[in-house]
Amino acid sequence: MKSKKLAFAAVAAATLVLGACGNNGSNDSAKGSDEIVTEVPKDTTVTFWHAMNGAQEEALTKLTDEFMEANPNVKVELQNQSQYSDLQAKINSTLPSPKDLPTITQAYPGWLWNAAQDEMLVDLGEYIDNDTIGWGDQEEIRSSLLEGAQIDGVQYGIPFNKSTEMLFYNADLLKEYGVEVPTTLDELKEASKIIYEKSNGSVVGAGFDSLNNYYAIGMKNKGVDFNKDLQLDSDESKEVINYYAEGVKDGYFRIAGSDQYLSGPFANEQVAMFIGSIAGEGYVKKDTEGKFEYGVSARPEKINLQQGTDLYMFTSASPEERTAAFEYMKFLTSPESQLEWAVSTGYMPVVQSVLDSDEYKNNPDTKVASELSEATKELFSIPVIENADSAYNEVRSIMENILSNTDKDTDKLIKDSIPQLEDVWNQ
Repeated sequence: MKSKKLAFAAVAAATLVLGACGNNGSNDSAKGSDEIVTEVPKDTTVTFWHAMNGAQEEALTKLTDEFMEANPNVKVELQNQSQYSDLQAKINSTLPSPKDLPTITQAYPGWLWNAAQDEMLVDLGEYIDNDTIGWGDQEEIRSSLLEGAQIDGVQYGIPFNKSTEMLFYNADLLKEYGVEVPTTLDELKEASKIIYEKSNGSVVGAGFDSLNNYYAIGMKNKGVDFNKDLQLDSDESKEVINYYAEGVKDGYFRIAGSDQYLSGPFANEQVAMFIGSIAGEGYVKKDTEGKFEYGVSARPEKINLQQGTDLYMFTSASPEERTAAFEYMKFLTSPESQLEWAVSTGYMPVVQSVLDSDEYKNNPDTKVASELSEATKELFSIPVIENADSAYNEVRSIMENILSNTDKDTDKLIKDSIPQLEDVWNQ
């Protein structure tokens, strides 16, 4: 892998080409907003709305400073919107006033379905394929991640802070109760039962952090996509729901509930295993230190979900801002930057070379890295279609209601929830 210094040299060389015509590049905006310029004048500003905090924001700021040092013509203004829900709300409230939108933003593609229909997003595929400023020899992003950042087949997004789910387990407890790390849902169920029974009910076997992820992944592994045609009361759906509901009813499974995430009960040894985002490993590591040895393994289903946000660009940006922003996106997703980003934040590298590199897999600060390649062999994403984002959130509410009422008739709860989900799809 190239050194960071060499990578900067390459970016700096590109900058010299892009800035060859100096400030005259600003006149290109008169040629039409869809034309790709190949020169960036001095004092070109890129505004970037994001929702990174803590170590993630520190890593983003560091990479951004490195980019600006190598690209003195470009100033990137990082504008923190606090958290994902606030970022989504800010985007939605600003879309009616395009001039107030940033150059680029972090977002889930489902947030921007309407913006894509209204032609408010830049087709980044045209930039990727451009002979002068395109991707060129830089390593391509993993195809499953790129496809997840498409809307109606158009490459509007560039994957950036991506994650997936993995199984976190208390290695000491599994050893104490004589169970192996589960590799299938059947094994997870049996291991959880043993732990719950041998601990006399003091330790719950397992749980899933995200209920809508649990449902969508379970359905995908049964060959059913998450879309408007999905039947909540189908045999496949009932099987997915009942697997979890029976475990909650019998005590060997639990949901996060008011804890929001199971990493807390896990650290307190109230639950032996949980399935959650790899982005949460930092919390697991910190909260379990000095208590017990934790381990990480692939999620116990063949097909896994790719999640996390992508980078999107708005058409309200000038041609020069678009080109500068695209160069910034390329830099953030280069192998050198992705290694630094993944090690610092816990997010998944978006390029295969980093995922497979010894520098990443042997990183002593993470247990996810060595297992992530196995956990991401087959990834899918939630389809980006009308009302899918709202429907996906509604499934969380439906699942929570069912799993919080396992003393009631589950089939009836499922049937009663059908209109609730249909209303969201048809809103």
